[in-house]
Amino acid sequence: MFKRFLYKKMLKAKGVSDDQADLAFKMMEKNPDLFKKIAEETQAEVKKGKDQTQAAMEVMAKYRSELEQLM
Repeated sequence: MFKRFLYKKMLKAKGVSDDQADLAFKMMEKNPDLFKKIAEETQAEVKKGKDQTQAAMEVMAKYRSELEQLM
């Protein structure tokens, strides 16, 4: 519960609406392993020199079908 509160605060500071933050958190609760994998692959791409946003978008595109199923 506290984790969810902190997560929502972080997203709100980045301009994400409460509804979008709730959706993202629900998706993470449904398949935490997928989001762990996305985070690890994103970090690997950042270490290779890519911008974090670009790396995240590329990795999420790779897992697009899995993310759509969670929605």
